[in-house]
Amino acid sequence: MRTRYAKGFVKCVVIIMATCLLGACTSPAYKTFSKEFQAYKALFIEQGRVVDTGNQGVSHSEGQGYGMLFSVVADDEKTFNQLWAWTKQTLQREDKLFHWRYVPCASGDKRCIVDPNNASDGDLLIAWALLRAADEWGNENFRQEAKAIILAMENALLYKLDKQTLLLPGEYGFVDKETSSVQVNLSYWVFPAIESVAKVSSRPGAWRKLRDSGIQLVLEAKFTQHKLPPDWLRIAANGLSVNETVNQEYGYNACRIPLHLAWAGIAQPQTYSAFNQWWQQDTTPATLNLVNGEPAEYQMTAGMQAVASAVTHLAYETPLEIDAISRKTDYFSASLILLSRMAVLDAGQ
Repeated sequence: MRTRYAKGFVKCVVIIMATCLLGACTSPAYKTFSKEFQAYKALFIEQGRVVDTGNQGVSHSEGQGYGMLFSVVADDEKTFNQLWAWTKQTLQREDKLFHWRYVPCASGDKRCIVDPNNASDGDLLIAWALLRAADEWGNENFRQEAKAIILAMENALLYKLDKQTLLLPGEYGFVDKETSSVQVNLSYWVFPAIESVAKVSSRPGAWRKLRDSGIQLVLEAKFTQHKLPPDWLRIAANGLSVNETVNQEYGYNACRIPLHLAWAGIAQPQTYSAFNQWWQQDTTPATLNLVNGEPAEYQMTAGMQAVASAVTHLAYETPLEIDAISRKTDYFSASLILLSRMAVLDAGQ
């Protein structure tokens, strides 16, 4: 699949990271990111665990991956090591994938895991963070641990349906063999992570096919008059739908899709137009029901607004306007804020 790159859209991440190694990460954008990460740490990281303050204090593999990524960008090796140690000890399964959810309990260990399933976005984010850490700090052990996760993902999560390579959201529960359909979450296609993983995988072609299928599905999975993709999508022989999915909304998952696209420099015609039109409303709702077209009665969160600002900044060169993380910011919004800033940093802007 051909892609084009908007002017000034992408710079080499390797060059940026090498510059940081030389101690030259002194740009205002980098200083802002580092300051915001200190706030993130104070609010959400406890002894190596990223705490979802908006969800009864649980932890997710997703959150651990985010925290590890942010630590690398902020050049905070101590925090990274604490996060990775807790993640490895508490969430990692024998097959090298990760239990997706930790619910605090008295023992504070693996006995707090209530669901044996994994979440492929968490697996991918953790592997990507390890690869970046290996480059940033010259620790080849991190690269080898990332490769083990990547191999496990290839064995359990890359799924072929007709000519497409899909990313199962988890190892169990997303393939319906009776209807020959698969349920996916397009926000789990973290495109810059997929591109990074492809470079070290023994099966790079599989990851490139995964990347291409994700882009194509985003372009095709457009619902309601707003032409927005869903949080959860069912893929079957008779087409794409939101039937019998986890939810039938554009919302807290799908809001990440345009950021992942822009972060990877994917700038095909019409890629961002539907998102941009959605964001141009006077008060943009946080979610949209894709069956009846009803919007949420509350507006986008600060994190969603950060995504919108970062994407339009990267795609259309608009000013970057992102709120600071504060005590009023919940875990997910704070994560979206740092992800948005990280995407802009990686693009060299």
